[in-house]
Amino acid sequence: MIIEMLTIGSFETNCYILRSSSSSKDCLVIDAGLEAQPLVNYLLHNNYNPLSVILTHGHVDHITGVELLRQNWPKLKIYIHKLDVPMLEGIDNLSELTGLPQKKIKADFLLEDGQLIEILGIKLKVLHTPGHSPGSICLYSQDEKTIFVGDTLFEGSVGRTDFPGGSTEQLLNSIKEKILTLPGNTKILPGHGPATTVAKEKKFNPFFEDFFCED
Repeated sequence: MIIEMLTIGSFETNCYILRSSSSSKDCLVIDAGLEAQPLVNYLLHNNYNPLSVILTHGHVDHITGVELLRQNWPKLKIYIHKLDVPMLEGIDNLSELTGLPQKKIKADFLLEDGQLIEILGIKLKVLHTPGHSPGSICLYSQDEKTIFVGDTLFEGSVGRTDFPGGSTEQLLNSIKEKILTLPGNTKILPGHGPATTVAKEKKFNPFFEDFFCED
């Protein structure tokens, strides 16, 4: 699997482009950002053909770009966890922070915990990790030892829980049970900021120093 990352927009959202091989032009996108024109430009410049967008959660800085992507690729399919569907309709998605009108987005596939998504031969397991939002998910590729965590976990920190539907208890439990139980060499790719690993976060993340001991 080939993974390319673009950090776009005023919220500096990490958007990921996944292809099955270096020769493939078909791709899938994880998160669409807020101002998605740089993402569209990159896809067009490389002659990529996005088939799907998987949204890690429904906040405005991850979903708004879907509209522009669909203008360019009308057959694009949208995936999101069922509990964050109301955010696609403008409910509690933080659009008031942008001052921009939020148009409704239609999802094609609603996701559940444990579900296996296979697109272009790329297999991603859905891990429901509520806390940042009710329907926050992570996408785990066992083959690539990589997990896309959205805004659930960051290098040395965790996602915010003071937004509507957030829960600190849920968030910390989600991370401990669903992410930090993965092999230590699993690469963590977050929705903002740099990549990290499971081993690094177990050892250095101050939110979990009371739960994990050094091997």
